[in-house]
Amino acid sequence: MKKIFLFILLLISINILAQHQATVKVGDQAIDFSLQTIDNNKIHLKNLHKEGPVVLVVLRGWPGYQCPICTRQVGALVEDDFKFRDLGATVLMIYPGPSEQLQEHAKEFSEEFQFPQNFIFTLDPDYSVINKYGLRWNAPKETAYPSTFVINKSGKIIFAKVSESHGGRAENKEIFAALEQLN
Repeated sequence: MKKIFLFILLLISINILAQHQATVKVGDQAIDFSLQTIDNNKIHLKNLHKEGPVVLVVLRGWPGYQCPICTRQVGALVEDDFKFRDLGATVLMIYPGPSEQLQEHAKEFSEEFQFPQNFIFTLDPDYSVINKYGLRWNAPKETAYPSTFVINKSGKIIFAKVSESHGGRAENKEIFAALEQLN
């Protein structure tokens, strides 16, 4: 009986230790970064959040195919553009992947959308930002844990949701609730 108990305890411990932990969480200052947009414009996170809240959306990017759940998520975000605009938020999307052909894959992904003015679609070649945020999903056919953060004007993270799977992403109503706390 003791051996079974110890074995179960060992399995639970391994599972707890193996769970992913993001580098940033609610209450932390967002780690600043610079990325290129799909149109090769450089953006700086600190410049964006000085203007108003930022909804930082980490997509799976290019894990070897276009993620249908990412497509659905971005479609829902774009569909609610008016609400993000009313709340003064910029939606900053990060599309990570290996640098080789990332631009082409990102263009293919983004062709489906007409991004509103307050939406910015960026590339994260070789996972520079993803690694800073502790979001690298280092498994075959994976890139990053899908994540959403809401960052206020002072750069503080007021909402964070990191998915441990392809699904389980932040819903727009959760993001709006966080943004409404700022008004």
